[in-house]
Amino acid sequence: MGICRKKVDWVLDADIRGYFDSINHEWLMKFIEHRISDGRILRLIKKWLKAGVIENDRLTVNDEGAAQGASISPLLSNIYLHYVLDLWVQSWRREKAKGDVIIVRWADDFVMGFQYRDDAETFLKELHERFRQYSLELHSEKTRLIRFGRFASRDCKRLDGRRKAETFNFLGFTHSCGINNRWGKFVVNRKTMRKRFTAKLHEVKAELRKRMHQAISDQGSWLRSVVRGYFAYHAIPGNGDALEAFRAGIGRLWYKILKRRSQRTRMTWERMYKIIALWLPPVRISHPWPEKRFDAMTQGRSRMR
Repeated sequence: MGICRKKVDWVLDADIRGYFDSINHEWLMKFIEHRISDGRILRLIKKWLKAGVIENDRLTVNDEGAAQGASISPLLSNIYLHYVLDLWVQSWRREKAKGDVIIVRWADDFVMGFQYRDDAETFLKELHERFRQYSLELHSEKTRLIRFGRFASRDCKRLDGRRKAETFNFLGFTHSCGINNRWGKFVVNRKTMRKRFTAKLHEVKAELRKRMHQAISDQGSWLRSVVRGYFAYHAIPGNGDALEAFRAGIGRLWYKILKRRSQRTRMTWERMYKIIALWLPPVRISHPWPEKRFDAMTQGRSRMR
């Protein structure tokens, strides 16, 4: 939503190299001590950090990083980047930026938007230095600055010689510049990443092979939960074609599995379509446009007050 409402012409698509393995324990404890003074809690957190990881019956203890999979790791990782990145970006935007600057971060993934290229290049240079102070490093091959925004398509053709603006991936979706056919306004199109889409189908295919000889009702019940779970995250406006493709892909995989159960099978596509309609949920967009979600107002007096 920030890209649509702010003056954003450049996007910094950043990637932190080995973030969870690079967290500096000393700095992390200093950040935590800003809010927690209870020595017992601090000692417990230190023990969590030093607990190590068991892989192949072998214990590995590191002086840096937060073990992925540990219950407290997401919290500690967010605290670390809050002080290293979030607060610093707010200060940098207020003191050094000449134009609009936005940031969206989820765990160690973050994307930033800039009005001016000079701001973006200056920020990226200083970000390298900032991360170096706290034992972090940007992935040189995955971090890039691209032209993106309401004028990106026009400027790409006129200034860069490109046919269309570049895209970036964030939180499982490929983001691209587009125009809403109904309103004629600039929108950020979001489609399920091809890599994630294919990986999920491969995962379902492998599990279906294990369930090959289950009853159709048992297979259908499981596939229904898979499709519902997938739609719960990916059913966003503009992503309907990808959802239809996913549902159709699940149907094809299921049909092949049922055909392989016996050489005498009478499974036809006519019968399969009925089974799919019975067990697989239809495609529905369950999430509103970001503008509607963030502009929601409570009418009258809220019960939460």
